[in-house]
Amino acid sequence: MQAYVLIQTEIGYSLKVLPALREISQVKRADGVIGPYDIVALVDSSDIDGIGKVVVESIQIIPGVTRTLTCPLTEII
Repeated sequence: MQAYVLIQTEIGYSLKVLPALREISQVKRADGVIGPYDIVALVDSSDIDGIGKVVVESIQIIPGVTRTLTCPLTEII
C-alpha cells in the first residue's frame, strides 16, 4: 500500500526536512512543492497501519515538521 503524505514545515526548514525524509526506507520519493504544503512524500508499507506508523514515528518527529496530511492511494477510478 502507498500514500502521499503532504507535509508543512516551519519557515526555512524545507531544505533541512527533505534529506531526513529521504533517509527513511519507506519513503520512496520526497519533493518540495509550492502551495499550502511544502513537501510531498510517497510512503510505502504493507498496510495502512504501517503507513500511519511511519508518519507518526518517523516523519512527524523530524525537527521543522509542523503538520502532515496522509492521502492513501486507491485503485478506484
